[in-house]
Amino acid sequence: MKERKLHKIELEKSFNPRSFEDRMYTKWQEAGAFTPAADRETLPYGVVIPPPNVTGVLHLGHALNISLQDILIRFHRMQGSPVLWVPGTDHAGIATQNVVEKQLKAQGKSRHDLGREAFLEKTWEVKASHHQIISRQIARMGASVDWSRERFTLDAGLSQAVREVFVSLYERNLLYKGNYLVNWCTSCGTALSDDEVEHEDQAGTLYHIRYPYADGSLGFIEVATTRPETMHGDMAVAVHPEDPRYQGIIGKPLRLPLTDRCIPVVADAYVDRAFGTGALKITPAHDPHDWEVAKRHELSVISILNPDGTLNDQVPPAYRSLSLRAAREAVVRDLKTGGFLVREEAITHAVGHCYRCHTVIEPFLSEQWFVRMRPLAEKALSAWRQGEIVFYPRKWENTYRHWLENIRDWCVSRQLWWGHRIPAWYCPSCGKTIVARQDPSACPSCGEQNLAQDPDVLDTWFSSWLWPFSTLGWPEETADFMRFYPTSALVTAYDIIFFWVSRMIMAGIEFTGRVPFRDIYIHGLLRDKQGRKMSKSLGNGLDPLELVDRFGADALKFTLAFLCAQGQDLLVDKESFKLGSKFANKIWNASRYILMNLENRSLVEAPLLKPVDRWIYARLNRAAKAMTDALRSYRFNDAATTAYDYFWNDFCDWYVEATKLSLRTGDEGEKDRATTVLLKMLAESLALVHPLLPFITEAIYEHIPGHTQALLMCSPYPAYTEERNDGEVEQCFALLQELVRMVRTLRSECTIPAEKQLSCLIRLNAANPSGLFLKEQESLLRLLAGLGDITFEAVEAASTRPVGAVGLVGSAFEAFVPLAGVVDLGLLQQSFTKNIAKDQAFIALLREKLANEHFLKNAPPELVQGEQAKLAQAVQRTEKLTAYIRDLCKDISQTTPVKEPLS
Repeated sequence: MKERKLHKIELEKSFNPRSFEDRMYTKWQEAGAFTPAADRETLPYGVVIPPPNVTGVLHLGHALNISLQDILIRFHRMQGSPVLWVPGTDHAGIATQNVVEKQLKAQGKSRHDLGREAFLEKTWEVKASHHQIISRQIARMGASVDWSRERFTLDAGLSQAVREVFVSLYERNLLYKGNYLVNWCTSCGTALSDDEVEHEDQAGTLYHIRYPYADGSLGFIEVATTRPETMHGDMAVAVHPEDPRYQGIIGKPLRLPLTDRCIPVVADAYVDRAFGTGALKITPAHDPHDWEVAKRHELSVISILNPDGTLNDQVPPAYRSLSLRAAREAVVRDLKTGGFLVREEAITHAVGHCYRCHTVIEPFLSEQWFVRMRPLAEKALSAWRQGEIVFYPRKWENTYRHWLENIRDWCVSRQLWWGHRIPAWYCPSCGKTIVARQDPSACPSCGEQNLAQDPDVLDTWFSSWLWPFSTLGWPEETADFMRFYPTSALVTAYDIIFFWVSRMIMAGIEFTGRVPFRDIYIHGLLRDKQGRKMSKSLGNGLDPLELVDRFGADALKFTLAFLCAQGQDLLVDKESFKLGSKFANKIWNASRYILMNLENRSLVEAPLLKPVDRWIYARLNRAAKAMTDALRSYRFNDAATTAYDYFWNDFCDWYVEATKLSLRTGDEGEKDRATTVLLKMLAESLALVHPLLPFITEAIYEHIPGHTQALLMCSPYPAYTEERNDGEVEQCFALLQELVRMVRTLRSECTIPAEKQLSCLIRLNAANPSGLFLKEQESLLRLLAGLGDITFEAVEAASTRPVGAVGLVGSAFEAFVPLAGVVDLGLLQQSFTKNIAKDQAFIALLREKLANEHFLKNAPPELVQGEQAKLAQAVQRTEKLTAYIRDLCKDISQTTPVKEPLS
């Protein structure tokens, strides 16, 4: 039964994503499409977004991470899972406080001028303004997050979770406070964990200094150090116990230059005999290795630094209050004057820097809170060994294992105001430390009411490591926690495996008894085309919203997925995103053509399928399986390649072109039948690529007559079925494609205009059904290859090549296209000969390049593969042209050139 008559639908002539992206996002939100379905029978799929810093602006790395998660979320939603994607932001203690303090500094003020409460009010205002920017950026990129469940690491619920964990760790003897050497940022004024220190090689100087014997005897020990300014904190000089140079002086006192103190010579196997002079000054308060040596030899400890990085009153008066740089210059000058400096040696060495402000890190003796990590790490290692978590790609499991096996206790206190204030109080009367879930009103030991809360806050990562379950309502057993925890997958970059991934696993196991996710997909980092990491200092970063404005959000997402191969970094520049833009433009133009040709057409029920229809169904079926397999194993580039190949090649270039035969020459019933199948295939094809290009596919889908779902994003994802498989029709159609491509290539190489119809003689093997398919599809062959007269005959009927024809040999046919009378065969031979000469020169250059071991070793793999592909194409083209010339040489004397010469 026919339905009502359709009318043509005209999409905008030019693809313009700005005309529909905001409207589509609003449409999804208003429909509640981002909230999980109420279905409680189906296994849910949950992901928590790695929370961006609230004072930051999303960069291209964020865009990659968000894009990959959105692809997964949309795919699983369309597969029928109740999907929850929790958005949120991180309070980013150091980074956010730095932003506010810089604003105050520009006004000539400091946080201490405001006081703690006023400073925090100011910081909350900054947070609010930046949060709006980030939320808008996430939405512009099309992220289908559930905004109704948005979280912030300092909101009330997460603050409750943080306090519960801190108190629980304390009760389990996994949290302690003590004086230890920590990584100290003098600019941020806070301690940092080992993972927050970035080491870089930089030029330095090794100073060789004389330490004279203090017993009156002549002589000295020569000590080599990169930090002469810390020598006022020296407590010993260490030598290796087996170093023959120092066997007679172990235990002997030395006079510390520029001071009136004496220090001993100690023997310790830690000393590297090959470094410098083999004598090492031991400064326990300012070097972690020296700290361990001092503990072994029961040495005293003197800290010579103030928290701001200036020297304190433990040094001689001349050096007090100097910065470290100024102190080094002064000490070196005085060592020279006193005759203690032997020489200076230029070296390159690794120096730790703050991961936020890039200030050189100072080892600093300070009282801090620490988490005992070894017991937690053992459980996290056990979970990995038992297969409870799986890394994609698997190579990152080695990184995970190595870090956990060599883990050190985590310094979690920070000397900041912005963050979770440590829930510990100190009694001034009895000295008791109270760690409690609720603010205490009095000391439980002596009743003192005037308690002082610890002024420090917790490391930002202390709230982030709880993110997968705190965002779902833990420590309460909320409906979301019971339904969506553990989450399904984590998508993140490899540079925070230490900071975040490992800690989340430890926290999940310790506080919920379960790993927080099973699948961990680690994507690469974005780099420029020269392979350099994108950074502000290099000026090579790309703003994702600028890319969205220029190319569209779909182009951004598709391009990033297309380039995202497992285990590899992504090399991009602005021009890279033309790939996604061109693909989106192809989808738009093909859909526009289909929809604008609906006038007076009708949809029919259960339309019969022609061979070409069965072929596209089979191709869609294969693509659906390949896409599903790729996305379930986090092979985003394979998924994007499949989508591209199917929609551009199979659907647009072949199927849509093939339907023109029915739409142009068929009767009314045939036109309606073809239109019905075409619209159904368009809808399913849009659904196939929707996770990769959500905006454009939704915008087109809403115009398709007879579409069965209110929203494409909530429609079923194309599923692989055996019924749609049709290997026979795929094989037959592949033969037709082979012949069409050969004719098109010949036309191109002979510069024959597209409107000029060619004749063709096709010889078939009668025993091969694929060959007979060509004869059955003669009309379609004429359309796609631009052929006029087609003659079919059996291969056995003749074995000679018609005079003036170029032979094309396929897998089940021989075809001959007469060129005599179409082009000047003599000029064509000359043109082919020139092209062969150019190709041969090009081939020689490529072979020389690919034989160069330096190029093969240093060039990016994709560049090498590209050059190899160029070589194969050039060789194939040369062989084909050589075969054409061989045929033409036999015929030139028997033919007469056409009047119009070859252009």
